[in-house]
Amino acid sequence: MNWLVWLGIAVVIVAIAAVTGIKPKGTRSVSHSRMMGIGRIALLAIVIILVYVAYRARSGG
Repeated sequence: MNWLVWLGIAVVIVAIAAVTGIKPKGTRSVSHSRMMGIGRIALLAIVIILVYVAYRARSGG
């Protein structure tokens, strides 16, 4: 596996941790804060844009 695959795996792990609100013991919870909600919306918007771009590239148009 090349470095790009490892980078993709790391991005997926970080995105899952960010969306679910996983945190170390002894730290403040931010999973239900307003900032985390905006972060989830931003992540969803980026995913939708990337899926659209991949679809357009795949369909040849």
